Amino acid sequence: MDNTIELEILGLTSNHTQSGSFTLVLGELEGGRRLPIVIGMFEAQAIAIEIEKIIPNRPMTHDLFKSFATGFGFSIERILISDMQEGVFFAKIICKNASKMVEIDARPSDAIAIAVRFDAPIFCTSKVMSEAAIEVNEDEEKSSSPKAAKSNRPVPSPKKSSDSLKDFSLEKLNQLLDKAIHNEDYEKAARIRDEINKRN
Repeated sequence: MDNTIELEILGLTSNHTQSGSFTLVLGELEGGRRLPIVIGMFEAQAIAIEIEKIIPNRPMTHDLFKSFATGFGFSIERILISDMQEGVFFAKIICKNASKMVEIDARPSDAIAIAVRFDAPIFCTSKVMSEAAIEVNEDEEKSSSPKAAKSNRPVPSPKKSSDSLKDFSLEKLNQLLDKAIHNEDYEKAARIRDEINKRN
């Protein structure tokens, strides 16, 4: 697994710009970068339910996948966030049984909802991390408590559309990015990052 980086789930926050969506924040196990990914409400709920160990009355889709895979002798080796194209992330679920290993294409949100059910590790390619991750320095890490990072509370932020970000200079965008990271507003930081990447 050369050129891959292991990640952990740091938290879910409601998305300020897209109603009914959430920002899933992943962090490097060994490093200070954060990878924010916007996901749908259903997938966010599926991830949160498993993390909190809430048992629904009837199996959800990702629970059904686990039962199906287990019934046929497959386990999940790992999840890989493999690519990003025009701001859209792609993932693979790497499954194995006694005789073979199979890669299944998936949305990262579904892949991660399945990963938490199998207690499977989550990885990301170095390429995707270099293009999409947000750097958080050690001082900011020490000043923010782990409980705050994992909380489901939405982080207040000024509503700034992508169009209005175009009006800022590159220097100002970098300042806004630093401020958003300091405030742990990773959803806003992701939008600023995307605008900076367009100009580079």
